[in-house]
Amino acid sequence: MENKNYSSSRLFKLIILSLLGTISLVLFFLNFPLPFLPSYLKIDFSDVPALMASLIFSPMAGVIVVAIKNVLYLAISGAGDPIGVIANFLAGAMFVIPVSMLYHRFKGVKSVVSGLVTGTLIMAVGMSVLNYFIILPAYGKFMGWDMTEQFKWFSVYAGVLPFNIIKGIIVGLLFVPLFIKMKSWIEQKQMKAAA
Repeated sequence: MENKNYSSSRLFKLIILSLLGTISLVLFFLNFPLPFLPSYLKIDFSDVPALMASLIFSPMAGVIVVAIKNVLYLAISGAGDPIGVIANFLAGAMFVIPVSMLYHRFKGVKSVVSGLVTGTLIMAVGMSVLNYFIILPAYGKFMGWDMTEQFKWFSVYAGVLPFNIIKGIIVGLLFVPLFIKMKSWIEQKQMKAAA
């Protein structure tokens, strides 16, 4: 009997994560650039389903949703830009994990807000460092561009850093009221997942 409950709990989790990963992919396509930043940096709301998964289950569940979105995107786009996909995965994981960790530790709206602020800062700083040392040089090799130090610094300070801060704020402003509205549903799903 216990084994049957465990199997149905795992199946429930798998279905929810797959569904949220697919919704995340759809939201990924609904993106828009910011007028004062490079056009390749686009805001989207694909991290919202990952945040939901991470609150219902665990930080790893949120990372799995981010991974599902990126794998599906790679499959659909024909692997045209693997570096961008990897960067998107890393940014999503850096954003989702702190929110989930703080929520599961303290519960409630304050912990979600604290997590969103922390996640935004970690994503902004983390992606700036990764872009400077790894992502931009990889793009340079991939596209055959000469990546100068000045170009990398400018790209990070005038593009990557402000973009990730703005993205975190916009996604957070959308997610907090959504979380408040769906708090009882999330708690219900947590109980079902734990059963």
